[in-house]
Amino acid sequence: MKIIYNKIVIVLIASIFAISCEDNDDLITISPTASTGAAILSMNTIVLDRNNEDEEVLTITFQEPDFGYNSGSIGYQLLFDLEDGDFSSAEIKAVGNNFSTTFTTSELNQILINLGANSGEASELFVKIETVLSGDTSWFSDVSNLTVTPYASALDLSSRWGLVGSATINGWDGPDMPFYQSTEENNPEGTFVAYVNLTDGAIKIRADNAWDVNYGDNEPDTTLESGGNDIIISAGTYKIVFNENSLNYSVEPYSWGLVGDATVNGLDGPDMALMYDPLFDNWKAEVTLLDGSVKIRFNNLWDINYGDVDNDGILEPGTLNNNIPVTAGDYSVIFNPRTLEYSLKRN
Repeated sequence: MKIIYNKIVIVLIASIFAISCEDNDDLITISPTASTGAAILSMNTIVLDRNNEDEEVLTITFQEPDFGYNSGSIGYQLLFDLEDGDFSSAEIKAVGNNFSTTFTTSELNQILINLGANSGEASELFVKIETVLSGDTSWFSDVSNLTVTPYASALDLSSRWGLVGSATINGWDGPDMPFYQSTEENNPEGTFVAYVNLTDGAIKIRADNAWDVNYGDNEPDTTLESGGNDIIISAGTYKIVFNENSLNYSVEPYSWGLVGDATVNGLDGPDMALMYDPLFDNWKAEVTLLDGSVKIRFNNLWDINYGDVDNDGILEPGTLNNNIPVTAGDYSVIFNPRTLEYSLKRN
């Protein structure tokens, strides 16, 4: 009886399949040669050198897949992971419709560091190609690998200077809110910057968390005086810059944040704040997002805002068609305002 039942089921499935095929004469058949093949790497072993950050060190190429039909718009991405990874938290590099891309020392190093590789130690880096046919259809290549030794990308921007006062989180007793060496181009030697969230109150700048060397502003103007008067400040988020040689200083509202219908406060904000990370001289946040899209903007205003037109990890300013789509989940956000590089990595 069981044998007869199985035969009936097989006949029914075959009949349904035949009818389906008759109703879909234009059914697309993907060629068995659709794969891109494994990524072809220009190097098998690389020791990265901080002194050659702009040098091109690795080129990855792959073949154009043959789908057996006109596939229209196809996008490609390179996925990177370490030896023990399963690509579920891969570093992703979108390459558009290109079949070759080249990485500089700094770009490849950042991929390794983001994946958790140890600086100064050789790591196996694995690469595979994702062919994106649509939002829910992708093909993956076989995996290639190479050995890469990254360097520590963290910077030492620490200084002896700090911000103290009733407007700071720790008040007049400190410890002070730190100033970091400025990395902005064309700043004179001895320039330091602090990114701080302050309350209504007063501030001064001092050295070594002590009052032996401290500065205020007697006028007030843009020049500090030794032992000068308290600097009155209103609540807000600020960028404070001063030069230890000229004693010139400036205070300006300054913040970066994530805005969009995928954020908890929507398009009206306030934005999900990004925080300055002095180890990498960029801005970061751990955020929970909804289905929707986001952009990065300055000071909770639309005057300066960025999205990603090409989905290539580089932001473009203020167009209407560059929202960054996301699905609901927890993300790590990294943003560099100088280079406009960013990553939005799902945790």
